[in-house]
Amino acid sequence: MSASANTAVRGEHQHEQAVAALVRSSAAVDPDRPLRLAKRTTNLFRPRRPSPGPGLDASGLTGVISVDDAAGTADVQGMCTYEDLVAVTLPHGLVPTVVPQLRTITVGGALAGLGIESSSLRNGLPHEAALEIDVLTPSGEVVTATPTGEHADLFHAFPNSYGTLGYATRVRLRLDRAEPFVALRNVRLHSVAEVASAVAKIAADGSWDGERVDFCDGVLFAPGEVYLCLGRYAAREEARALRPAPSDYTGQRIYYLSLPERPTDVLRTLDYLWRWDTDWFWCSRAFGVQNPVVRRLWPRRWRRSDVYRRIVGLDERWDLTGRLADLRHRPRNERVVQDVEVPLDQLESFMAWFTGHVPMTPVWLCPLRLASSEPWPLYPLEPHRAYVNVGFWGGVPIAEGRRDGDVNRQIEMAVAVRHGHKSLYSTSTYGRETFDTLYGGLDYAAVKDRYDPAGRTPTLYEKAVQGA
Repeated sequence: MSASANTAVRGEHQHEQAVAALVRSSAAVDPDRPLRLAKRTTNLFRPRRPSPGPGLDASGLTGVISVDDAAGTADVQGMCTYEDLVAVTLPHGLVPTVVPQLRTITVGGALAGLGIESSSLRNGLPHEAALEIDVLTPSGEVVTATPTGEHADLFHAFPNSYGTLGYATRVRLRLDRAEPFVALRNVRLHSVAEVASAVAKIAADGSWDGERVDFCDGVLFAPGEVYLCLGRYAAREEARALRPAPSDYTGQRIYYLSLPERPTDVLRTLDYLWRWDTDWFWCSRAFGVQNPVVRRLWPRRWRRSDVYRRIVGLDERWDLTGRLADLRHRPRNERVVQDVEVPLDQLESFMAWFTGHVPMTPVWLCPLRLASSEPWPLYPLEPHRAYVNVGFWGGVPIAEGRRDGDVNRQIEMAVAVRHGHKSLYSTSTYGRETFDTLYGGLDYAAVKDRYDPAGRTPTLYEKAVQGA
């Protein structure tokens, strides 16, 4: 697939002009007003207060500046989506070490808000591939943050800061070598305990049944029906030998429904990277898009996560789902859209609690392990320890006598007592003391004071919990 129409490979001069425009727009914001990027799309699922003024002009920061084939790196602008980044790097036989599963996630967003995918057991999280980050700080200065040196504190605190410490204008990323295809095995397992055992084995030696594992994630359909999806890069000749024509899940077939049907599969690498985006994992079923009749009529170009997200945004704005429930005299739903990381040795315990308390399937399981030997202060997972990201996205009826938000609060407690963490892109209800304990409050405060002494952006707690 060629680069999308809005993909741009920008030179240094264009990049400098775009950064200058961003700095000017920052300086033009009234000192009494908070700074906020002007963005057309979002992958956040938590309420935010309306912006009282115009956002910062990052419109020129959406491209790839350069790709260094020999070094295996790319210089990328902060608002460049992974869809556009991959469209530029894949023809070089290179991809980001971790490609978050939704096309419109931006590089700066994945660094400041974290990200994950099936290469995370091998390569860690997206921010761990960053070699240096140019950041527009809230005070209006552009600094280059690296693992060591003057701004090392900002480099290490930037992941999970959600824009409260500034915005990435340029990121130098380490890339992976890629083959044109990914060969898959969809391994049926009969319990979460079997999943944990299999992941531990793969984490130990990077293989399963004698075959290399480059990618590992899974889907739980029910406690006794779990599929671990194990992928490896494959050259063209090997891919053809395995399956003459690679599978295509951008049309009538739906990727997650193929797992029970196909013990083995082959996808083009580009299609593998975006296999979850076409149906937003399985959330497209809420819009009827998995109905064969609707699917044939629904334009292929609209089978994308950002289209579904816009529909959800309209529902949030007009409370359509809630009003319909009221008309039908049915309970309203509490939105439960969460990704949590629990230690591998706590996965069985957490899933036993989850399946007993939250009526929601399927559930995504994505193993990970930090690539770094030191923890990242604002999301302090333990180095060398395997975790599993558990992703669940939907709604549950608000039971009589219960409050909206009770299920999310219970999930937070269930994760915390198992020494896990949850992503902050969605609803959070923590008290400030608990939040600071879980998300590096002391380290964060020191960096915040240095780079935002005037308080031009909200704190991480204000943004993630209070909706600032």
